[in-house]
Amino acid sequence: MSEVEGPLVVAVPPLLAGVRVDRAVAMLADVSRSVATGLIAAGRVMVDGHVVAVGRTTLTEGAILTVTLPETWDEDVEAEADVAFEVVYADAEVAVVNKPAGLVVHPGAGHQLGTLVGGLLSRFPDLAALVASGICPADRPGIVHRLDKGTSGLLAVARTELAYHALVGQLADRSMVRRYIALVEGNVLDDRGEIDAPIGRSTRTPTKMAVSASGRAARTGFTVLARYSVPRPTTLVELKLQSGRTHQIRVHMAAIGHPVVGDARYGTPERALGSGRFFLHAFRLEFTHPASGERMDFSAPLPDDLSAFLGSLMDTEDVGVEGEGG
Repeated sequence: MSEVEGPLVVAVPPLLAGVRVDRAVAMLADVSRSVATGLIAAGRVMVDGHVVAVGRTTLTEGAILTVTLPETWDEDVEAEADVAFEVVYADAEVAVVNKPAGLVVHPGAGHQLGTLVGGLLSRFPDLAALVASGICPADRPGIVHRLDKGTSGLLAVARTELAYHALVGQLADRSMVRRYIALVEGNVLDDRGEIDAPIGRSTRTPTKMAVSASGRAARTGFTVLARYSVPRPTTLVELKLQSGRTHQIRVHMAAIGHPVVGDARYGTPERALGSGRFFLHAFRLEFTHPASGERMDFSAPLPDDLSAFLGSLMDTEDVGVEGEGG
């Protein structure tokens, strides 16, 4: 699940009237001023359909500002030995890693260094061959799916061309299984359910995603694991993705009135979890090995911060539901 999907299109609100376009782009796209300047120089910023020539151009209320962020970045990523993450499994074809919260998967606007990709290239230098042969974009060697910065958990990484195409195919046909644990606000009444609602960019807040009739199809299955009442009503759920849209779980749970605990973008921040952290963990990953055909099944326990937070809750009702969350 990437942080950015599609162009930003926004009518300039009164608060941004008279603001320089480079500053407005930095604010709306959540990038640095230097990145915003680069987007303008590349012709990726328009006002009322006209390409902006200089960043000092000021905006007028009601003007239509369009920012096209690149899906990939052309620059090769440097190997970074000091990026911390756990390798759960690795062989000649694939690797499975456990990404900590706070780590960005691949370089993008505002995040050029200190990414999981930089760490992967240090641990698995052969991934660079996938870029050299044109199999993967320069900024995403071996990356077939992603997690948000504030989400922890399991990711599959392809180390060969065979593995890359096989894993991408399994994502497409939904034979790769991705399961998450989330603590959400409120009391989820149904023990099981499925949220089937398309997701697209929010028309009210362009930096957010939202359930939208014009969005892309998205389905999330859930199973309630436990309910808590102290210090406030919350529900522990297992979730199964049937698609992989930007912020899918976070948007879907917020849409039914149960945002993920700590999710400042779609709900309310949680001081006990820390800035940028929310209670969402990719705890299980299943796929068919590209070379051997063996079905692989990996799991990652809740990290210490989420375990500690869960341990602070009281008055648990154990629902006792077993099986799949969708």
